[in-house]
Amino acid sequence: MESNTSCALRFLSNICCSDLGIQKFKVEGLMERKPCSSRPDRKTTERNRRNQMKGLLSRLHSLVPQQSSRESKLTLPDQLCEAANYIKNLQVKVEKMREHKEGLLEIEKINTTMNNGLMIGFKSPEIRIWKNGSILEVVLVTGLDGQFIFNKSVRVIHEEGADIVNASFSDVGDAMLHTIHAKA
Repeated sequence: MESNTSCALRFLSNICCSDLGIQKFKVEGLMERKPCSSRPDRKTTERNRRNQMKGLLSRLHSLVPQQSSRESKLTLPDQLCEAANYIKNLQVKVEKMREHKEGLLEIEKINTTMNNGLMIGFKSPEIRIWKNGSILEVVLVTGLDGQFIFNKSVRVIHEEGADIVNASFSDVGDAMLHTIHAKA
């Protein structure tokens, strides 16, 4: 049941007071509110939203590594920009690592194929060079597929002006051992 004051104010606000030359007045503050509302009011909703955003931004800032002491004094937009840049850099690194992994898997696949077939010993080349006075000794250890590297080594030594005295190779398991003796 409404109070008499509320009924009177509602009645006066509903009638057209302009015809009588009386100003219309607001009833907002004087009207009774519903005692228990199921929805939180805007103020509470906005406060909860701000607190949630503050927590999320704090969590984001804690995940981005700080590069210097000046970053702790950054404004909120600058912190968001730093986080975005950090995420972009991580994405680039992940993509590079993915490409590197695919390359390594491709090499492993070639090596496995070669081991199952007739060719065995896909191996990274090793080069050792000794110089004793005018004598140059080059030892090249490759997989069984290293003939190209041997030919290129001989060509480079010859182009540098050294005379090749002796060149030999031997098969050692899944590797080839090439030895080149040259005189400068």
